[in-house]
Amino acid sequence: MTEQDQKQLGNTLWGIADQLRGAMNADDFRDYMLSFLFLRYLSDNYETAAHKELGPDYPKLEKDDRRAPLAVWYAQNTQDTAEFEKQMRRKTHYVIQPAYLWSSIAEMSRTQDGELLHTLQKGFDYIENESFASTFGGLFSEINLNSEKLGKGYTAQNAKLCTVIKAIADGLEKFSTDKDTLGDAYEYLIGQFAAGSGKKAGEFYTPQQISSILSGIVTLDSQEPATGTKKQLESVFDFACGSGSLLLNVRHRMGAHGIGKIYGQEKNITTYNLARMNMLLHGVKDSEFEIYHGDTLTNDWDMLREMNPAKMPKFDAVVANPPFSYRWEPTDALGEDMRFKNYGLAPKSAADFAFLLHGFQYLKPEGVMAIILPHGVLFRGGAEERIRTKLLKDGNIDTVIGLPANLFFSTGIPVCILVLKKCKKPDDVLFINAAEHFEKGKRQNRLLPEHIDKIIDTYQYRKEKERYARRVAMEEIETNGYNLNISRYISTAEAEEEIVLASVHAELVKLEQARKTALDKHNEFLKELGLPLLP
Repeated sequence: MTEQDQKQLGNTLWGIADQLRGAMNADDFRDYMLSFLFLRYLSDNYETAAHKELGPDYPKLEKDDRRAPLAVWYAQNTQDTAEFEKQMRRKTHYVIQPAYLWSSIAEMSRTQDGELLHTLQKGFDYIENESFASTFGGLFSEINLNSEKLGKGYTAQNAKLCTVIKAIADGLEKFSTDKDTLGDAYEYLIGQFAAGSGKKAGEFYTPQQISSILSGIVTLDSQEPATGTKKQLESVFDFACGSGSLLLNVRHRMGAHGIGKIYGQEKNITTYNLARMNMLLHGVKDSEFEIYHGDTLTNDWDMLREMNPAKMPKFDAVVANPPFSYRWEPTDALGEDMRFKNYGLAPKSAADFAFLLHGFQYLKPEGVMAIILPHGVLFRGGAEERIRTKLLKDGNIDTVIGLPANLFFSTGIPVCILVLKKCKKPDDVLFINAAEHFEKGKRQNRLLPEHIDKIIDTYQYRKEKERYARRVAMEEIETNGYNLNISRYISTAEAEEEIVLASVHAELVKLEQARKTALDKHNEFLKELGLPLLP
């Protein structure tokens, strides 16, 4: 599918959302749209696999027969359905009964079937509890099919759902149904909703360009980046994963079989459900990822609270875009927490370093971590200065990358990327000042592929370039009081051109001579015409 087609599909879906959401705000309607796209993907994927499995036994229907072929097969082969479903679970990892397939639901919407809402509700319950080997409880918990925002009473709500689903079915009909296409459409819509509803939605979405930088860094060999991309990552972890786009970006770089398992954590229930759908929608099997719903700062994921160092989970790569300068409650108990006790607690007003230390705790000794943070972490004093100083003295901060302002939907502030390692070879810190390298946009600035490639290339080969990148020895950082403000180490000011007075004088003499010659010639013409001469 071409980029133009992708954009057209995204625009088609966004147009449907904009036209049909009525009194509903964009955030609420997003959940319906994305859930229906998700159902469409699961169904298409399942029906394709079923066709392959049944081969010549897969029903061929007349053109005007709009039933799902699988519904016809089930009706004709009731004694074989249990064995068929067992086989499908082995091959596709999940089962969807014919009544709940997108094609069946879409046909109900076309005929304005009065039972659509009931069927859809039963279908969502079925997918949450019976489709997969793992249960996905609450996957559709944020979608209220009985909401008054859809209409007053069952009949109005059912009619509205029929209209929305028919519009989506018609809109998708002319586009390819493969997972990459729908996956791209899903990502596009998440981005559009984030842009359209500003701060609230922007919290769960890391723009693709920034995801590309982080994934480009953590997929390189952590000890010798110049040797290129790792062949395999056993695990990757994002402790503030939002809709999962950053984790998916890492997977995309490594290839479908390049990562053993993906781990994510998300506090917001809506976004947590979005992340689980997003994984499945991009073809990540339910056995290949684990997303946990809970608070990262209080560390309420039992798996991570394992006290035995031999059993504690550690990850090859840690990536994160946590909420900036988030207010939190640092308690005495947290002060004794294994994540913080050697560093001290981040201040109440900004949990940035608390998030960083959480991720760093679970990084493998040979792993690499890349985290997006506000610039304040580079220079603020107090508790943050103490944490920063210890990380620097221990040789854990590898690279500091300054990015342009206004890249995010939720904030216009410039941000930085910190790259951390538990075992790093160079005894210096690489500073990259990419703040001036971007394409200006109406609402957001954009990083172009060449800007992204330049950052990753500079990190990979630890290159130095005037006014862009510099390797700074620890002694110099120490003399600066462990302040990492990028402008202290890289000047972006253009050097003023040196003025040579003799050259300037010669140029002025030359110009004056040319002026006098032109004036004399002009006065000759005036004299011939009998007009007064110019002085």
